[in-house]
Amino acid sequence: MAGSKQRLSGHSKKAQYGAFTGYVLVVLAMLLGIVLLVISLIQPASFDGLRGLFSDATRPAAQVSATTRTGGRGFFESVQGYLEAGQQNADLKREVEIARIRLAEARATEEENRRLKGLLGLRETDVEPVAAARLVGSSSSSTRRFAYLGAGRSDGVLPGMPVRSERGIVGRVLESARHSSRVLLITDSESVLPVRRAGDNTVAFAEGRGDGLINIRLINLGINPLKRGDVFVTSGAGGLYRPGIAVAIVTRLTDDGAVARIISNPAATDFVAVEPVWQPEARRGANTPIEEAIGSNETVAGDGEDGAAEAVEQGGVVTP
Repeated sequence: MAGSKQRLSGHSKKAQYGAFTGYVLVVLAMLLGIVLLVISLIQPASFDGLRGLFSDATRPAAQVSATTRTGGRGFFESVQGYLEAGQQNADLKREVEIARIRLAEARATEEENRRLKGLLGLRETDVEPVAAARLVGSSSSSTRRFAYLGAGRSDGVLPGMPVRSERGIVGRVLESARHSSRVLLITDSESVLPVRRAGDNTVAFAEGRGDGLINIRLINLGINPLKRGDVFVTSGAGGLYRPGIAVAIVTRLTDDGAVARIISNPAATDFVAVEPVWQPEARRGANTPIEEAIGSNETVAGDGEDGAAEAVEQGGVVTP
């Protein structure tokens, strides 16, 4: 029993010494920490060397960690970009399509403004138009070349009046109803228009062919002076169309003239102006038989002195 108590007492003393030593070390560590904290607060530069040594020691590990972190972030960003590429591509296609639509709308608006400016130009000419209206249709299935105008007698439109666009001659009014009219286009096979070459006095007749083109028939036959690209305008002969309005451009030469393309294409024309007959008296005189006085259905008494005197007093014109 005595030996057993001695062993227990010795073991207890070792445990007590060990516990005491642990407490002493903890206290010393706390005191050391407090001393180091106080020194770092009072003189922060005292531990620069220690911090530098620790930084140098951990630098390789920090570089490996940073490289791994950067590579991982790049990999995940690549995967995310690949996954989002399809949606971004679809969004870009939709934006491009919308941009194309807006561009087409802008071009359409520009073209409409150009046409409206051309219509204003029609109203600003020296001759005041009788009416300005839209071409509402054409005879596409017929061998004849007619167009239909959204203005008629109620607007002052009468048969024989020239019809033109901002580019040039379209035709003349053939028939007029109350609110609409039929226009004989200059490309119709029954249309004959006196013209001259712009810049000189080369006169000719523009005859419709019925296929969208016109024949230029020279009056003075001989050496053909025409060239491709020559522009023909109205000459004013006949008193129907006023002179100087664009008609056609020569595209191909023939033996007695040329084949020309009209400048004012009715298929590409929206608004037109109806102008009054340029010289109504001259036109009426041309349509009056030589044995009748202008404006009358009575035969002129050319062999009587009374009739001659009456004609002289009224300027050679017998009024009805």
